[in-house]
Amino acid sequence: MEQVRVVLQASDPLSHAGLAAFLQASPDVTLLRGADRAGAKVLVVSCERLTTDVVAMLRRSAAESGIPVVLVVGEITETELLTAVECRVVAILPRAAVTGDRLMHSVLAAANGGGVMPPNLVGELLKHIERLQRDVLTPNGLNASGLTPREIDVLRLMADGMDTNEIAGELCYSERTVKNVIYGVTHRLKLRNRSHAVAYALRAGMI
Repeated sequence: MEQVRVVLQASDPLSHAGLAAFLQASPDVTLLRGADRAGAKVLVVSCERLTTDVVAMLRRSAAESGIPVVLVVGEITETELLTAVECRVVAILPRAAVTGDRLMHSVLAAANGGGVMPPNLVGELLKHIERLQRDVLTPNGLNASGLTPREIDVLRLMADGMDTNEIAGELCYSERTVKNVIYGVTHRLKLRNRSHAVAYALRAGMI
């Protein structure tokens, strides 16, 4: 199994030393030194709170490398949790409960496209999604995918290989309406063409 290349940033030397010791003890990890981020697969960040400086650093990392983040944090609010998720944080570990095994589980999960959250934080995220659905998406005729039922129907038939005329006949729309729906999806999601739209929807589990 290929080793996971990890970058570590901590707000204090003691935390850095402790987490580095955990990471270096694992045969599954290569801890990168200093500012060397070449080929890094996971960023581990340790802090007491998500201060403005920490958030700025996470946003820079998300914009520049986009690698997933394991956040070791003293405490975090619901608002901070949502900010963290926007910054590619996929795993959160309370500082007081960090062990070598838990850290490695989170790092390997992040490297493999997964995530790890304490149950109470998962509950906060689910409540936020519920509010988003109720207050923003449903009033605008959208679902969690950001698509309307009509858009999903059109994309599904496109995925089945139907052309504009066939889709119009199947859904009892005019060809102009179908073209407008397709244009709306590709323009809003910044997709290049119909094939790109179908591929995007399939990968995202929208259809």
